[in-house]
Amino acid sequence: MDPQSSQYAARLQVDYPDRLDRLTTFLRIIWAIPIVVIAGLLSSSFTMIEDASGEATAETTGGLASIVVATALMILFRRRYPRWWFDFLREFTRFQGRVLAYVALLTDRYPSTVDEQTVHLEIDYPDAKHDLNRWLPLVKWLLALPHVIALALVGIAVILAIVTAWFAILLTGRYPPALFDFVVGACRWALRVQAYAFLLVTDRYPPFSLR
Repeated sequence: MDPQSSQYAARLQVDYPDRLDRLTTFLRIIWAIPIVVIAGLLSSSFTMIEDASGEATAETTGGLASIVVATALMILFRRRYPRWWFDFLREFTRFQGRVLAYVALLTDRYPSTVDEQTVHLEIDYPDAKHDLNRWLPLVKWLLALPHVIALALVGIAVILAIVTAWFAILLTGRYPPALFDFVVGACRWALRVQAYAFLLVTDRYPPFSLR
C-alpha cells in the first residue's frame, strides 16, 4: 500500500490474486446477480435506528440517503456524528466494496456480509466537534462535482479494463497486474470522494489520484 494513503480518512487495498478460476470468471455476471440484488435492496430499503437499550437495529425506511441527510443535519445543528450511524455506514461500505471487487473480477471469493476477505477497506471515525466544519455538509456535494465528472470518465476506462481482464483471465487464469492496479485505484479514488461528500467523515478534499 502507498505509505501516504494512511493519511486519508478512507483507505482501500485489495489483495492481488495469484490465480483466478476461469469458470467462475466466465459466469460472473450471472453468479453475481443475487448478491448485487441484496446490496441494492439494502441500499434503497434499510436504515438504522437505535432502540431504548442503545442497540442498533434495522428498519425499513427511505434508504441510505436518509442516513446521509440525517448525518449532515446532525453535524450542522449538533456537531455530532453518532457512532452507530458511522458503524453501519462503514460496514455497508465494506460490503459494497466486496461486491464491487467480485463483479470487477478482482477476486473469486463470493462476497461475505461479515468477513473482510481480500478487500481491506478502512474509514476513520471523525471527531465532529474538532475535525469537521459544521457548514461544509451543505456544499460538499457541490465541491465534489469535479471528482464526479472525472470519475464518470474514468469509469468508462474501468469498464474497458474489466472486459479486457475478463478475456485475459479466460486465457491465462490471471488478472493483468496493470489493469488490476488501475481498477483498484479507481475504486480507491471513488471511496475517498464518497467519504468526503456523502459519508461526511472528513473535510480534507480528496486528491485526483488513483494512488
